[in-house]
Amino acid sequence: MDIRNIAIIAHVDHGKTTLVDSLLKQSENFKNKNDGNKDLIMDSNELERERGITIFSKNAAVKYKNYKINIIDTPGHADFGGEVERIMRMVDGVLLVVDAKEGPMPQTKFVLRKAIQAGHKAIVVINKIDKPNARPEWALNETFDLFVELGATDEQANFPVVYASAMQGKAGFDADLTKMTNIQPLFEKIVEYIPAPVIDATKPLQMLTVNLSYDNYKGKIAICRLYSGVLKKGATVAHINRDGKIAKAQIATVMLFDGLGRIEVEQAEAGDIVAIAGIPTISIGETIADLENPVALPIIKIDEPTIKMTFAVNTSPFAGREGQYTTSRNLNERLRRELETDVALALTETGSPDRWTMSGRGELHLAILIEKMRREGFELEVSKPQVIFKETNGPSTGSGQAKKTEPMELVSVEVPDEFAGTIIEMMSRRLGTMKDMRVERGTTFMDFAIPTRGLIGIRNGFLTSTKGMGIMNSIFMGYEEYSGDLETNPHGSLIASESGLSNSYGLINSQSRGQLFIGPGVDVYQGMVVGQTAKAEDLMVNICKTKELTNFRTKNFGVQEGLEVPREMTLEVSLDYIGDDELVEVTPKSIRIRKLALNENDRKKIKKEGN
Repeated sequence: MDIRNIAIIAHVDHGKTTLVDSLLKQSENFKNKNDGNKDLIMDSNELERERGITIFSKNAAVKYKNYKINIIDTPGHADFGGEVERIMRMVDGVLLVVDAKEGPMPQTKFVLRKAIQAGHKAIVVINKIDKPNARPEWALNETFDLFVELGATDEQANFPVVYASAMQGKAGFDADLTKMTNIQPLFEKIVEYIPAPVIDATKPLQMLTVNLSYDNYKGKIAICRLYSGVLKKGATVAHINRDGKIAKAQIATVMLFDGLGRIEVEQAEAGDIVAIAGIPTISIGETIADLENPVALPIIKIDEPTIKMTFAVNTSPFAGREGQYTTSRNLNERLRRELETDVALALTETGSPDRWTMSGRGELHLAILIEKMRREGFELEVSKPQVIFKETNGPSTGSGQAKKTEPMELVSVEVPDEFAGTIIEMMSRRLGTMKDMRVERGTTFMDFAIPTRGLIGIRNGFLTSTKGMGIMNSIFMGYEEYSGDLETNPHGSLIASESGLSNSYGLINSQSRGQLFIGPGVDVYQGMVVGQTAKAEDLMVNICKTKELTNFRTKNFGVQEGLEVPREMTLEVSLDYIGDDELVEVTPKSIRIRKLALNENDRKKIKKEGN
């Protein structure tokens, strides 16, 4: 059976999940078995369903005539670029899904750039042609311009186009929905345009580990691209790690993908995507080779992290109340286990047994890790995200010292015209430089080059300034020379002055000082941040204060002041909010913000020493 290995890429998620589902349901191995099954979806992870984005790459395999098509769903967000870069080593082509109304979006540049750099051909799928005000021809022209902008070769820019409505499970070679009946035209274009894997049957066994997963019974499972040779169940092979060291290992199980699942087989042929079990020490980017002739494949190069945060054992007065895993050993093991499956992360020791520095590709990258851990039952506290600076080799011009560089982002903003001036001012305060601006149908589109540190904590202010109608996306551009000091806009926090249970009386007295984060009936402790002040200075408030009961009655007795709805502080909002002297306490049940020093006298002493 001929094989085609293809990745499906898009901006975050522009219906690509629905498109993959249509391919699965209309494939020959699913037609009778799962037709109409609404649970047949690629984004099966709980976090992915909540956020509506692809976070973890996943495999599926479908059959069409005499072809087996391996499909890999890739993350569209730049923060998960480590997944995208690895996947490009597994496939021979890509499906680029573009919205017929919105055209290619900012994050499309990131995933498409990786595919072009890998030398892959692309099939462009103009999806959602049934959408009101769809502009398929305009979307196609914009996509072609994007290929040219990203340096595609003439062959890559001469891509085939398929129009589709993934929701209806239809596709065709022109944008007329009435002429479409099913998804078969997309199958035809895949087997016609995407090249078959280049294999050499005479070469010894060689395969590269691209992803990892876990099974309760089989243990660590490595997902690999089999470049040459035949892989047999029970075979003794050479395991070559990233340092080039060779160890003997035995393959316990060989599995191939079938639909959304895996099936055990006795052997796998070159060109296929294989899952193996039996090597507990295997990691991403390592080679499985022939025992007698072990030759390592090139190691996967991953872009370096740009953001770092401190992860530490929870030290708040409520530590151990809500979490199952609270010790330094628990956290250390969990963080190191994450490094095995996500090579875009980096862990650095701090000299303290209870504290580690975790580096990633962006705030969202690290926030997803924290969210995964809290859902698994971990308790921890994390610091404010910080940018990773670099010193370039060689002296800077005329200074005699190494040049300081910092990560830069290309930020694409889409806002109603009335908010354009406000956003331009906001970006300029954060050292952003406008690269492009256009106005279309009452909406202003702007591109800014801005230091990554200028984006930390910007999302809340951006949404407030645009009344929730703005859209902002960013992609990593690389390291450039330090842009200068950034004028920060410090905030002031309302801090609980004593521990206890919050009540309406104490909250009503405190809400005139600023905006509250909690409502009545919430356990608080001294030093916990319970709101934001109107000015840039911290204030102590007693939200646990109760009304004194007396026999005295006034003229206004019975008139009750209203309690305002508190601001919801999710994990990402909390990470954006906190200052240098604050931490986010994360437990399976709660997200709390606290001061680094809980006692007011300790905070004054630290501030005095700092001055």
